[in-house]
Amino acid sequence: MMNRTRLAIFALVCATALTLPASSQQKLEDLPDAPVATIPNGALAVLDTSMGRITCQFYQRQAPLATSNFIRLTNGTQDWLDAATNKVQHGKPLYNGTTFHRVIPGFMIQGGDPSGSGLFSPGYDFKDEKDPNLNFDRPGRLAMANSGPNTNGSQFFVTEEAYPTLNQGYSLFGQCDDASIAVVKAITAVPRDSNDKPYSPVKLIKVTIVDVGQPLPPLQPGEPAAGSPATGTAAPIR
Repeated sequence: MMNRTRLAIFALVCATALTLPASSQQKLEDLPDAPVATIPNGALAVLDTSMGRITCQFYQRQAPLATSNFIRLTNGTQDWLDAATNKVQHGKPLYNGTTFHRVIPGFMIQGGDPSGSGLFSPGYDFKDEKDPNLNFDRPGRLAMANSGPNTNGSQFFVTEEAYPTLNQGYSLFGQCDDASIAVVKAITAVPRDSNDKPYSPVKLIKVTIVDVGQPLPPLQPGEPAAGSPATGTAAPIR
């Protein structure tokens, strides 16, 4: 049971969690009807990690809430609750400087937890988004991690292989390119403890949102030139 202070904070944060920004709403409305529902149709998330770049394109049409939430947490326009201080973070990007706290070979990498414990919640949750045409039938799926139905917050995972047992159980909101899947495989291969947490942290240095056709951001200091291209423009993922 939440005390009054935490409940008030929760309500404040949650009030902004489910609103799609006007710019994103316009883009969503302008998207053509795709003949194939499995083609990504939104902006790209560029995840610069300490082991290389991971680039994923959103399924904005199929998962508008998850897409908007990820973009807002990336850009610092979504308030979130710092569990360590019990204070709302306003204008602060959540993902930069976090780690992949759970990595499993042949399965996935999981991140989005500033505490690195796997227990973090941003102080709000939002409902699942499931499209019958979108399943974990190929590697590189980007999806929300959760602790049960309709408990999506900030944590996410990227799959290394097709994993059908996950089908329709998680909000799948993006697809990563082939070069990114190679980075995911490298991350899952690092030594880890009995809780699947890497002994040496694998860092998520910075996340950048890039519209298709716009320039890719430069590599971050200390980031190896591996994975998706470090220069050029953001290309659609198929």
